[in-house]
Amino acid sequence: MKKNITLAAIAAGILVTACGGHKEERAEQTEPTVDVAFPEIDSVTLSTTYPGELTAVSQVDVVGRVNGQLLSQHYNDGDFVKKGDVLFRIEDGKYRDAVQQANAALTTAISSRDYAQSHYEAVKKALLSDAVSKMEVNQAESNLRQAEASIKNAQAALESAQTNLSYCTIVAPISGIASAGSMNIGNYVNGEGAPVKMTTIYDTSTLTAHFAVGSENEAAITNAAMSSLKHIPLSFADSVGHKYYGDMSYVAPALETSTGTLDMRCHIKNTYNELRPGMFVKVDLPYKKVSDAILVKDASISTDQLGKYLYVVNDSDKIVYTPIKVGPLYRDSLRVVTSGINPKSRYVTKALLKVRNGMKVTPRLIK
Repeated sequence: MKKNITLAAIAAGILVTACGGHKEERAEQTEPTVDVAFPEIDSVTLSTTYPGELTAVSQVDVVGRVNGQLLSQHYNDGDFVKKGDVLFRIEDGKYRDAVQQANAALTTAISSRDYAQSHYEAVKKALLSDAVSKMEVNQAESNLRQAEASIKNAQAALESAQTNLSYCTIVAPISGIASAGSMNIGNYVNGEGAPVKMTTIYDTSTLTAHFAVGSENEAAITNAAMSSLKHIPLSFADSVGHKYYGDMSYVAPALETSTGTLDMRCHIKNTYNELRPGMFVKVDLPYKKVSDAILVKDASISTDQLGKYLYVVNDSDKIVYTPIKVGPLYRDSLRVVTSGINPKSRYVTKALLKVRNGMKVTPRLIK
């Protein structure tokens, strides 16, 4: 009988021990090991990316200002042309005739002036001997002044005729890429009434990126050194083969009241001739330097309806859902955290879907 009782007690003890072992095993399973890390601390320059658009620093419409048939175009559409290159020729017959007529009128005016000058000198001498009256001298002087004025009018008419004749040969006012000609050879150019656009030349050696900074970025708007900022990183939606940087060329003196933004521009040297007006650009505008910025792995940051957050392990080794505010990406894989954690915060770096707020974990520190 005693043996039976003893065996039963032993069996019960084994069962209790086994059950206790399962409980301990389940307890261990509820405390998973997670990788955690401390934030890195470094000196970084905060920046914000703004969308913009490129324009040519210099863009000139070339126009026809005379009437006549378009005789020739001296460049291929899209060619690079130099300042002074001939682009178009318009028939110039009537303008050459006008120059000849103006020359003849000037010659006549000069002859009339010479005669009036001689007559005036003669009557002045005659007045000394009372051969003529004072009135005749005054009349001779008046005729001389009229003759001199006629010369000035004739000279002005000649200059105008020569200018109109020069308009028949249209030259490039700047160096750059010329757009397609707007008129076909043989068409009639009616440019005297209103100038007729013939082409547009774009100087693409330097381009301007136009962008606007929102009023929420107070640090950028109030930065007095912004107008002299150099070497601003740029990126393009279109594929380009080289890296480009811009130098700030303009900061508007006041915010646009309708949009609450501050207009800015930067100049870009088109060293490799890859950029074109109209291309979209992203301007990575630096606005503040932070000597002790908090940096975490960008892949460790999650997003929900409330914004960005990290899972932080507290002193009790429990997961804490921690909302954060973030800044720019740093060295491709780290993200600046501007609020929410401190340098001693241990944040979860991996397996973010396997943890939840309040969970007890076993943290494993990694570097």
